[in-house]
Amino acid sequence: MRLTEEQEELRSAVRSLLTRHQGPTAWRPLAEQIGAAGLAVPEEYGGLGGSARDVHVLMEELGRSLSPVPCLGSVVLTVGAVLASGDDDACRRLLPGLAEGTSVGTLAWSEQGSWDPGAIRAQAVRDHGGSWLVTGVKEHVLDWTGVDVLLVAARTAAGVSLFEVAPGAAGVVREPVVTMDETRGQARWVFQAAEGRLLGADGEGDRALDHVRDLACAALAAEQVGAAERCLELTVEYAKDRIQFGRPIGSFQAVKHRLADAYVLVESARSAALGAAFAADESPAALPRAAAVAKSVCSEAFSTVAGEMIQLHGGIGITWEHDAHRYFKRAHGSGELFGAPTRHRARLAAGLGLTAAR
Repeated sequence: MRLTEEQEELRSAVRSLLTRHQGPTAWRPLAEQIGAAGLAVPEEYGGLGGSARDVHVLMEELGRSLSPVPCLGSVVLTVGAVLASGDDDACRRLLPGLAEGTSVGTLAWSEQGSWDPGAIRAQAVRDHGGSWLVTGVKEHVLDWTGVDVLLVAARTAAGVSLFEVAPGAAGVVREPVVTMDETRGQARWVFQAAEGRLLGADGEGDRALDHVRDLACAALAAEQVGAAERCLELTVEYAKDRIQFGRPIGSFQAVKHRLADAYVLVESARSAALGAAFAADESPAALPRAAAVAKSVCSEAFSTVAGEMIQLHGGIGITWEHDAHRYFKRAHGSGELFGAPTRHRARLAAGLGLTAAR
């Protein structure tokens, strides 16, 4: 599985931009100069019509720098949900702004730590005038200051459905959450009879959410690979420079073995993440399995490599000034996002008629 020359050029452009623009301020130049906001939006709606592999490249580079921009929440989740809903009117109305980056979206989906559509308990009912009213609580919603496209998954008499709810509408309360990983904002949203607009067919939201979950797992896996690769690079550089007993610590066999093991984990994770991206582009039927594999493999690889980064850096690795703790926190948070590795192994086992190993 190889990326194209154009995709490698995209990688270089994103990496170069992120060296000049850091933190939340990177979002505007990413959208305007790279077209990152519209990467997954079809050309007919004002986007670039890019592939899942293009998104993979973008997410890898964002992972390397732990960039806090809203690509995962807006570019992957929100755009993916609007497209998966099959609602042409919603696509024409929402996607152009999302593609330009002038609008930022998020998907309120998880309840009580579960991203399984079957676990959704938020309710949507019609009032006497025929409007939909959404009531429920959503957690672990990817957050960004000024979100203006809010999609909510709620259960109707027909099943799980998707609704567009105005963030500032009556009955809507956003509660920012203090997270261990400060580079990925999250919020809790509470809805009390908030007016919503149905996207797509009533009761078809579970199908859309299943697909969005797979796209999100593939994109997050790419981000985890980029972050794990950067952890390894920083650790190798330190092992070359840190002198102990008159020689670089990287020359000791035990350290070499640990770095070699970390390298194998990073490259194995890269293969799994690329496999999910290729499946999304070329074999959609294989995407659910490939995404579950990628999320499981990449979550555990990133967590292990981030832990080794702290261990091999010694005392400096546990200081607030060093970036090691930031990568370690991102590894922990992203490992749980969209379901822990054990959850995705259970999905794989269920598909094969087996019992998942704990």
